[in-house]
Amino acid sequence: MKLSKSDFPVLRWSILAICSSALISATILYFSSEYADKAQSDISSARKMGIDARRLLKAAYEDKENMAIYADEYGTLVKRQIIGDDHRLDWMEGLEELRQKNLVTDFSYHIAPQKNYAPQPPLDSGNFEMHYSETKLQFDLLHEAQLVNFFAALNKKIKGWYQLEGCSLQRSANAEGVAVTANAANIKAECVGGWITLKNRNAQP
Repeated sequence: MKLSKSDFPVLRWSILAICSSALISATILYFSSEYADKAQSDISSARKMGIDARRLLKAAYEDKENMAIYADEYGTLVKRQIIGDDHRLDWMEGLEELRQKNLVTDFSYHIAPQKNYAPQPPLDSGNFEMHYSETKLQFDLLHEAQLVNFFAALNKKIKGWYQLEGCSLQRSANAEGVAVTANAANIKAECVGGWITLKNRNAQP
């Protein structure tokens, strides 16, 4: 088929329509691709947000459970007077009560002023400052078992956290070097330890 010049005016509009259709189709395809990419990106972002939200929700539930557990433990430590201020008067009253039980023949004690405590090896105390009140005790004993019974009663009857560092024992003797009778104190002992207390750094002064 041979086209003449007279045919171009007739075909011009058809050609323009075809070109316009092609241009519109290309534009639609381009924006469709852009929209699909954006939609895919939005879906990925939404999925990530969903995963993050579930992770945060799980962490919140775990924190709630941990808070309940630690709240009970914290309350127990406060009740035992391990967390809080120096309880020197309570310790002294407790020691005097032990004296009345006659667990040992006699004893004396000295509680030093409270100071900061740096355990060895170092211990992570979190949000708490550790304080230490050094306590020295001197005993007159009939036998070694009295010392064991005394510290067992101390840990059971007196609130707080007493840490025994060590004891030295020496058998008593009269001037002639003869051992003291069974009815008198046969052993002298000196023990060193201290009361440990924890102070919350966020607590009001």
